[in-house]
Amino acid sequence: MTTSTPSGQDILSRIRAEISKVVVGNDALIEHLLIALLARGHALLIGPPGMAKTTLVRSFAASLHLPFNRIQFTPDLMPSDILGTEILQENRSTGQRELSFIKGPIFTQILLADEINRTPPKTQAALLQAMQEKNVTLFGRTEKLAEPFMVLATQNPIEQEGTYPLPEAQLDRFLFSLYLDYPSYEEEMAIVRLHSSDLRGNVDPVLSQEEILKLQDAVYAMTVSEHVYEKAVRLTRATRPDAGNPLAEVRRFVKWGAGPRAVQFLVVAAKARALLRGRPTPTEEDVTALFKPAMNHRLQLNFQAEAEGVDVASVLDRILAWG
Repeated sequence: MTTSTPSGQDILSRIRAEISKVVVGNDALIEHLLIALLARGHALLIGPPGMAKTTLVRSFAASLHLPFNRIQFTPDLMPSDILGTEILQENRSTGQRELSFIKGPIFTQILLADEINRTPPKTQAALLQAMQEKNVTLFGRTEKLAEPFMVLATQNPIEQEGTYPLPEAQLDRFLFSLYLDYPSYEEEMAIVRLHSSDLRGNVDPVLSQEEILKLQDAVYAMTVSEHVYEKAVRLTRATRPDAGNPLAEVRRFVKWGAGPRAVQFLVVAAKARALLRGRPTPTEEDVTALFKPAMNHRLQLNFQAEAEGVDVASVLDRILAWG
């Protein structure tokens, strides 16, 4: 464990090196996860089965020396299975029966919500307060979650039968929506070699809880130039299909655009990216680099877009080219 907080660039390279002991590739994804953590945000990971999403998140938590819990979301999962419940227990000193609160798996610091769209909205909503306010209210009592607290949720984009799309209010709580693609030939060869032998090592911690909290404070204390604010607001407002939008594609294909929370998240994420790259303040390039992962899940396209084969990525690319 380090005795003083290392530089942002050193942190990123060391975390990548530790995770590479068990997971091949995904360098950009690891950077986005670290940015989300330093921005006090959450991330949605979308990819087909067998992409090592669970292993990646578990390794990420281990590199940060933070407690980790995994919840497998299923159709019969109840909110109490996530938050906790009260049970009747006997007090050995008094002999009286008392209600005791048993904490659920949400009381951790890195929470993997595996296949979050497999459970109904009632259970999905159990995460809302925790994600936004970092505490849980249950049975008339409020319990604060330890910080840093981060939810990393996964979705399988292939299988849609028996799934429940996340409500817009829940999607909006995620800072990033990150897509995992199939590995390259070279990466897949490395995966086969790694997982068919004893080459895998243990992931060693790179940061302590105290260091992470200091880095989060440094991100929020970072100053931002007015032109960077303007860039973030300009791009975000361009996702909304109002009459004043100069982009015909947005007016034609977008049903709902990103709200004010999106631009707040985008600016903080740009600050975190600047810190990881050793710069004292974010630039417009930080904003444009993170625009798509921050907006992927915030645009809702209309029927005409579906009929013409237009997807969110192409709309966001058009906005970036314009902005």
